[in-house]
Amino acid sequence: MKLWVQIFGAIIGGIMGFQWNGYLGEGALQWLQLLLGQTELQGQVYWMIGMGAAAGYAVALFATLSGRRFLHREGSGAGQMPLPELLTGIAGMLIGLLIAVLLFPSLDRLAGGNSVLPVAVTFLLGIGGFRWGCSQHGEFADLLLKMRTIQDPAADGSLVEEHKILDTSVIIDGRIADICKTGFIEGILVIPEFVLEELQHIADSSDLLKRNRGRRGLDILNKIQKELEVKVLIYEGDFEDISEVDSKLVRLAKLLRGKVITNDFNLNKVCELQGVSVLNINDLANAVKPVVLPGEEIMIQIIKDGKEYGQGVAYLDDGTMIVVEGGREYIGMTMEVMVTSVLQTSAGRMIFAKPKLLEKAQ
Repeated sequence: MKLWVQIFGAIIGGIMGFQWNGYLGEGALQWLQLLLGQTELQGQVYWMIGMGAAAGYAVALFATLSGRRFLHREGSGAGQMPLPELLTGIAGMLIGLLIAVLLFPSLDRLAGGNSVLPVAVTFLLGIGGFRWGCSQHGEFADLLLKMRTIQDPAADGSLVEEHKILDTSVIIDGRIADICKTGFIEGILVIPEFVLEELQHIADSSDLLKRNRGRRGLDILNKIQKELEVKVLIYEGDFEDISEVDSKLVRLAKLLRGKVITNDFNLNKVCELQGVSVLNINDLANAVKPVVLPGEEIMIQIIKDGKEYGQGVAYLDDGTMIVVEGGREYIGMTMEVMVTSVLQTSAGRMIFAKPKLLEKAQ
């Protein structure tokens, strides 16, 4: 981004040198002639273009390197401005100056040779362009990230890879690594820096359980980056005006037009309200559970009492709970039961069944 700003500054400087050739060329070239030891200098317009390009490059270089300190001295509070926002502001300022260069001949004729009006318009366009660039830094960042992920259209016909943004809960959960290993997750996994900071705080917690969860999350990220064939992008930006990590994830998803991968129920609801696409690991786990229909017969082991009198409870290999009517007297036994109904709840799937022996007796 710095390089493009500097090149753009050199181009604008060259155009300004060409436009101002008739106004500033004679005085500036007298010094150049003295330095070169020549009485006449051929190609004055080219010299002016070169001098303007060099001056524009120098100004852009100074602006990109010293912009933070300059803005801080102005006392506007922009000294803490993020670097991407500062660079897009400078790019907007250069666009404003380019417009001023194109308007310079007309303004000069309108002012009758007076330089006050062109200079004032140039100043206003520069300041206005800087403010416009700062306000559009999100769109510029989105464009740059999309350009980084554009593939060769002749390769496979795809233009842009979709971003999948991981939140803290799904990283700690660990199942995302297994899902990525199967190849069902396509596109680029985006790991925001503020999520890494939250994981680090959890890993440094004095609470043993939280510390273990945080370290597990860091191990999962390390496994995804080093062992799995999946593209990972560490997003280094931050949203300093937002304190909550969940809100930052929603803002980032809107910025990248990507999807949030989570197993947090509350974040899932917030994303739906904000119009952000969500991939919920818990929903995926429920979707891939074996489908059991009423009337099917399955072999289970009843392990404990149910809430109602006479009920027994068993579990399938995937954790699905089976409530067996009249199964209390068979606790500890492995038996065949017949499914009577299936109930889908927010907590998962629940199956109701009866012992096959009782069903035959009826």
